[in-house]
Amino acid sequence: MRIAVIGAHCVGKTTIVEELQKLLSDYEFYSEPYYELEERGYLFPETPTIDDYIEQFEYSIRQISTSGDNAVFDRCFVDLLAYIQAVSKSEDIQAFYQKVEDMLSEIDLFIFVPIEEPDRIPCSELPELRQEVNEILYDLIGDLGIEAIEVSGNISQRLNQIKSKTTK
Repeated sequence: MRIAVIGAHCVGKTTIVEELQKLLSDYEFYSEPYYELEERGYLFPETPTIDDYIEQFEYSIRQISTSGDNAVFDRCFVDLLAYIQAVSKSEDIQAFYQKVEDMLSEIDLFIFVPIEEPDRIPCSELPELRQEVNEILYDLIGDLGIEAIEVSGNISQRLNQIKSKTTK
C-alpha cells in the first residue's frame, strides 16, 4: 500500500510518518521532497518561489513513480499542488491538475492533517501561506474526489483514527 501524508507546513505530518515507520517496518519511507532535494544540493531561498514548489511537485511524482508497493510519503503532489496554486497568482497551472489526476491512482491511502482550531502547532513560518494552503487542500480533496482520512488531536488520537479507518 502506498500512503501519502498531506497537509500544510507545521501540522504534524512528519510526526505521523515517524510513528507509522515504527508500526510498518516493511515499508519504505520517503522524506518531504524539499529535504530530499536539499540533500541533493538544491538551494532553496528563505521563501520558496513557484519554481521551487514546481521542482518539489515533479520530484514527488518521480518518488512515487519509482517507489515499491509498500511506501509512505511525507508530503506528495497533492499538497504541493496546493502550494503551487497559493503562490501562482498569474501562472497557468492547469497542467499540474492533469498530472495530479493522472497520479491519484498511485496512492492507496491519503492521510490529511489539517490546521486545527485552536491551532495545535503554532507556526510563525509563512502563516498566511500555511492557512491558504490548508484551505486549498480542503477544496482539492473535495474537487478531485480524494478519499482521505482527516486526522486531528494528539499523536495517539491521530494514529487511532488512522487505525480505525484502515482496519475495517
